[in-house]
Amino acid sequence: MTHRWQGVACALLSAALFGASTPLAKALLGNVNPWMLAGLLYLGSGLGLAVLYALRSASGLRTSEAPLSRRDLPWLAAVILTGGVVGPVLLMVGLCSTPASTASLLLNLEGLFTLGIAWTVFRENVDTRIALGAATILSGAVLLSWNGGPDGIGWGAIAVAGACLAWGIDNNLTRKLSSSDPLQIAMIKGIVAGTVNIALSLTVSSALPQTQTLLGAALVGLLGYGVSLVLFVLALRHLGSARTGAYFSLAPFVGSAIAILVFGEPITDVFLAATILMGVGLYLHLVERHEHSHQHERTVHTHRHVHDEHHQHSHQGLEGTGSHSHTHTHEPLVHSHLHFPDTHHRHAH
Repeated sequence: MTHRWQGVACALLSAALFGASTPLAKALLGNVNPWMLAGLLYLGSGLGLAVLYALRSASGLRTSEAPLSRRDLPWLAAVILTGGVVGPVLLMVGLCSTPASTASLLLNLEGLFTLGIAWTVFRENVDTRIALGAATILSGAVLLSWNGGPDGIGWGAIAVAGACLAWGIDNNLTRKLSSSDPLQIAMIKGIVAGTVNIALSLTVSSALPQTQTLLGAALVGLLGYGVSLVLFVLALRHLGSARTGAYFSLAPFVGSAIAILVFGEPITDVFLAATILMGVGLYLHLVERHEHSHQHERTVHTHRHVHDEHHQHSHQGLEGTGSHSHTHTHEPLVHSHLHFPDTHHRHAH
């Protein structure tokens, strides 16, 4: 159960950081093209995390996280392509011809796509309580972004919906990497996606902004995209895609709350209603209790772990030293306990 609450905390903090980045990025938009800003946010996250990664390595501190392996590279490439390139490109294309009210509503499709793919493709268990909780959270997000209803449905709106589908795929594919070092994953994704998006932006005559804007975008990107993604990967490890995606859908609430507290926007009835909806949805997720007899197949993999009920293997010199990472074997096991779709519980129901 400890892993579950670690996952919940990581998912909520990830959503909070990303939600906070939205009004801050909006403040930068007056000085930079949206496509260029997307690239700067990604590149800022990647370069900032690269500094942290280098400092961790130079300090001699050992990390218990498993590094990315050659087997992970196809998944990493797919994650970068869908979430770091295709998603932002489609969004920028869509925003060129889609009213802001329509785009805001359509962006909530990311949560639905994440949940739907996790449920239908990766066969994560989503019971009635979790589905209802996710629907309630998403309803609150839709309410926050409602501005007179959708307008101008066309190819632009289809492009925005396509961006959300790309990010839904990205969220589920990232789960495949969640056993590896999240700092390494987020660093590589940020550098590659940022470089590609800035290069594409420059091809359409979008100049680099002033130094102050560059530094602001780098800081917002590091926290709202980089650190947020590190926490998101950790949440995927402990909760799976569907639940993590539902928690992450709380991000618009954080953005709206910051807009009220920092930028002096008024507290509206819509905000209060959305707060209630999201609170109910969050409650339904937090009180979930999923327990049944289940079988673990024989598995060989590498990830950070401690010697708990699922890790009873022995090796020389590491017993009792806390979390560590190495290739290990899980023998077949049948037992019953509270669990969630974490690294060791992705069985069929």
